[in-house]
Amino acid sequence: MSTDPEGITADLLDGSLADDLAAAALALARRFHAGATLWCVAPQWTPHAHHIAVEFVHPVIVGKRALPAVALTGPDLVAQARVCVRSGDIVMAVAAAGEPAVLELMRRAPAWGAHTVWIGSGHRPPGGAADHVLWQDDPDPLAPATGRFVLMYHLLWELTHVCFEHPGLLTNSEPDCTDEVCVTCSDEGRLAEVLRAPETPFGPARARTSNGEEDVDVTLVAPVRPGDLLLVHAGSALTRLDPAVRR
Repeated sequence: MSTDPEGITADLLDGSLADDLAAAALALARRFHAGATLWCVAPQWTPHAHHIAVEFVHPVIVGKRALPAVALTGPDLVAQARVCVRSGDIVMAVAAAGEPAVLELMRRAPAWGAHTVWIGSGHRPPGGAADHVLWQDDPDPLAPATGRFVLMYHLLWELTHVCFEHPGLLTNSEPDCTDEVCVTCSDEGRLAEVLRAPETPFGPARARTSNGEEDVDVTLVAPVRPGDLLLVHAGSALTRLDPAVRR
């Protein structure tokens, strides 16, 4: 049985996880190519966040490019990310499935226009919690300290650079919609985070979406306050998402 230098068996990366790593690496390469910054968090295991940031920003192989990456640490990761993350950036978390701060980050990232990657083990996050879930189904609570996570994000870093070696992969081949009224976009529901409540009873709220800041009609869901998450269609908020967790 083959092992890596840390004694981690290569067959830990089953077919499903290998496919997930490849898809995540391609998505990261495309984002970095477009100018993204990678924001790394690991509330329970801060060294993982630092390690990932160093891995991507430090070109340890001659000819490989340094990729912008920053570790976010501290008591309020959501507030930090809200200030730092730009549309097009990447948020990568190393955390258990029930980590409240990461659940909230992943929930809000679409409103910020950020792509998300979640690395962990044991019980899995809910379906659709992140754009890419890179998971080990090992229930051992010490799994994060065995080197398996390090193996995953080392492979993710290497595969991202492999994608850079194939420039044709770095741009999305799907054509932009040029129709005046797009059948797909016309039924679009976008996530928005309220930045400022309406100044008048029937005025718009100022909200942040993946397209930037915009005014949103909140008549159907009023009252709203900063931090609320809304589902917006055609400039109007149709519903407010569960406000149970606030940051």
